[in-house]
Amino acid sequence: MDRSHHSFVDAAYSPRASEYLTSAVHASGEDLDRIEATVRGCPTARALDLGCGGGHVCYRVAPHVAEVVALDLSQQMLETVLHEAAQRGLHNITARQGAAESLPFGTQEFELVLSRFSAHHWRDLDAGLREARRVLVPDGRAIFVDSVAPAVALLDSHLQAIELLRDPSHVRNYTSAEWVAALARSGFETVSIASRRLRIEFASWIARTRTPAPLAEAVRTLQENAPKEVRDYFAIEPDGSFLLTAVTFEARFA
Repeated sequence: MDRSHHSFVDAAYSPRASEYLTSAVHASGEDLDRIEATVRGCPTARALDLGCGGGHVCYRVAPHVAEVVALDLSQQMLETVLHEAAQRGLHNITARQGAAESLPFGTQEFELVLSRFSAHHWRDLDAGLREARRVLVPDGRAIFVDSVAPAVALLDSHLQAIELLRDPSHVRNYTSAEWVAALARSGFETVSIASRRLRIEFASWIARTRTPAPLAEAVRTLQENAPKEVRDYFAIEPDGSFLLTAVTFEARFA
């Protein structure tokens, strides 16, 4: 049966909601700390968590704002977020199902638009960023966090290949330069960029997406046969664990 990319992502991630809630990679990090620090002092703000996944941005932001709207393609993800929010006593988190490229909100509804580890699944990065700008008030703030591709083609190709083998809903990890250019085309000015190296533990990385064994083996084959430049850059370990670069882009209206 033919499926759109959005329905493909929904079907792929709905069964994985609990894995993303408990994922150590998603539940902590300097980028979450930075997001929380940014929203402190905004008690009347309305925030959008764009592509909320397991909801970790929501849980950090909710104590500091009036409302957080969690948006995701997966209804199961949203139900998981609302259940966890209730468990934590965070009653100002609401949920809407939808796609980044066509947000179900009016113009200028949010003071904060936040997105973390979601954009590499978007069918159209520029469309998603234009929608983020549309729903943001003119003096609002936007923060986008994602794993990024290296600028060197050899390294970029390796990353895209293993990501797609691991998760067929993967679209692209963009380079930092591609991110800045896309933000500019969408009417944003990049205010700051912060990067960190993030260790990806292979076994949990594969388990989280329930990657079939033949595809997991294909990833390991690529890693084991990669040239030295690739193995060194990604610091590939004997068990397949490796390093990714995650970047936080803070943006405002240009």
